[in-house]
Amino acid sequence: MNRLLIFLIAVLAVQPQAKAQSIFLEAEGFADIGGWTNDNQSMTRMGSPYLIAHGLGRPVADAETDFEAPEAGEYRLWVRTRDWTRTWGRTESPGRFQMIINGKPSEETFGTKTEEWAWQDGGSVILNKGENKIALHDLTGFDGRCDAIFMTKDFESDAPEPTADFRRKALGIKASALRLRSGTGLYRSGTGKKIGKFDFVVVGGGIAGICAAITAARLGCTVALIQNRPVLGGNNSSEIRVGLSGLIYKEPYPQLGRLMDEIGGIGYWTNVEAQQNPDSPRSKHILEVLEKHPEKHIHNAGPASNYEDGKKLETALNEPNITLLLNKQAISAKTRGGKIRSIVAKDIFTSEEIIIKGRLFADCTGDANLGFMAGADYRMGRESRAETGETQAPEKADSLTMGTSVQWFASETGPTTFPDCPWAIQFSDSTCIPTVHGEWDWETGLGRDQVEEIERIRDHGLRAVYGNWAYLKNSPKYRKQFEDKRLEWVAAIGGKRESRRLMGDVILKEQDFTENVQYDDASFTATWGMDLHYPKPEPGMEAEEPFRATSVTKRHKDYAIPYRCLYSRNIDNLLMAGRDISVTHAALGTIRVMRTGGMMGEVIGMAASICKDHRCSPRAV
Repeated sequence: MNRLLIFLIAVLAVQPQAKAQSIFLEAEGFADIGGWTNDNQSMTRMGSPYLIAHGLGRPVADAETDFEAPEAGEYRLWVRTRDWTRTWGRTESPGRFQMIINGKPSEETFGTKTEEWAWQDGGSVILNKGENKIALHDLTGFDGRCDAIFMTKDFESDAPEPTADFRRKALGIKASALRLRSGTGLYRSGTGKKIGKFDFVVVGGGIAGICAAITAARLGCTVALIQNRPVLGGNNSSEIRVGLSGLIYKEPYPQLGRLMDEIGGIGYWTNVEAQQNPDSPRSKHILEVLEKHPEKHIHNAGPASNYEDGKKLETALNEPNITLLLNKQAISAKTRGGKIRSIVAKDIFTSEEIIIKGRLFADCTGDANLGFMAGADYRMGRESRAETGETQAPEKADSLTMGTSVQWFASETGPTTFPDCPWAIQFSDSTCIPTVHGEWDWETGLGRDQVEEIERIRDHGLRAVYGNWAYLKNSPKYRKQFEDKRLEWVAAIGGKRESRRLMGDVILKEQDFTENVQYDDASFTATWGMDLHYPKPEPGMEAEEPFRATSVTKRHKDYAIPYRCLYSRNIDNLLMAGRDISVTHAALGTIRVMRTGGMMGEVIGMAASICKDHRCSPRAV
């Protein structure tokens, strides 16, 4: 039995006043998670991932594991969960599930009590001495969630608070004297497994991170590529399904973007580029593929194959200089003398901690998680017009950010049903959206904290999708039209546009584009318009927080962006690529698309090789 999956502890180790034997299980550590999904989007706030039953209204297969009890008899059962729709005052509890222990379902139904994460009392259960079996049994398919299970023979005490120290002790990891800064404050590191020292450590396996890692590896750097999901690609993976936007091979750097052809799917903007240059060999190939596979014309929320997860993985694995670390969430960073020396990453399934040392680091997380943990200067929200002089800036600085998309689509399957969802957003004939395809504009959380509130932001998007689809399937006006349609895919992982932005020696702003300011350290070209998103109130639904967005785009000529936006101004060995580079909120609107981020990745990969060869800092490049 893998001790990293099953955690048996004496409560005496974590609660000195308790004497009874107890058992602690992390849900994400189950040997078989069945149809449940590992959700680590809130891990920096919660300290742990959780399992979510994302079945689109169809109960998912049980998550199961074995565990051992120190003695037979009656135990009190606690399950850490929440009723996710109580945030909006709903009491119908869509995310219901049971615990099945040794074949016997629990009397208590979980996910029905509290708005916030908390231990729900499951009453008593009977365990055998030695091996027992436990399963999470989903009842609805509507996103029930479970963080952990605690069973104790002490019926008088409540379950313990699952702090980072508690979880580490449950894992048997000894705390060391090393104190690191993490996303939730100071974090006492364990004696994690050291996996070596690298020339370049890239945190974030989206398009920007993949391109940074591969470029540096091909130029002779040893690279660790750390990704906190089972797949590479970030927003361009099958988990989120955003197409690749922005143009590549653009002057004055016509060679930048070549990695897009190696790792990326064919999307809308590839098609546009091919039509603009139909005689080039590359364009002819693209147009041939699109003619044979018309489904690849779907840019966002398309079939999983459009995003070519396997191609990205294969390309990274084939680089001998890359150590690929999937399912690893960076949780803390050790800095000294203004430099990052090492980071600790935690496996989102086993909770195993590893320590990665490096000479140079790159933050390609999108949320600037690494820079934040290292103490890098950052900004979130909109700057004031007085501060930047930008026409797109508000009079006063505020916290508005662009939102997170929860995309979805339905398919033609023959007659299907879908339950009413009284806990979701409620629609009518005049407010519903009669469509089978939800794209980027199904966007929530504009103005909310996209890091700390991501669970709420994503959940509001789910309420919009489920509520709208339930109305289309069940209302007299639309029932016949949608009778043969089935809700096929809804993103469980939100597609973000904006959160923290790390500050470099240059902070790019709107005037740099509109006035065509020339920088002698220009390094890659932006082709996307200044595309900013704002909440879109729906007529007749003023009582609901907006769940869709509108885009306001200001066009500009192609513009070469300075390298000084790609490294931190106060952490000496930190580079960045993607949507967390050094720009204002307004300027982010033109650089945040993924092909542009991929070119940034290539640039910082080249910079890393120069830093290695010349033993210099990113600023000295």
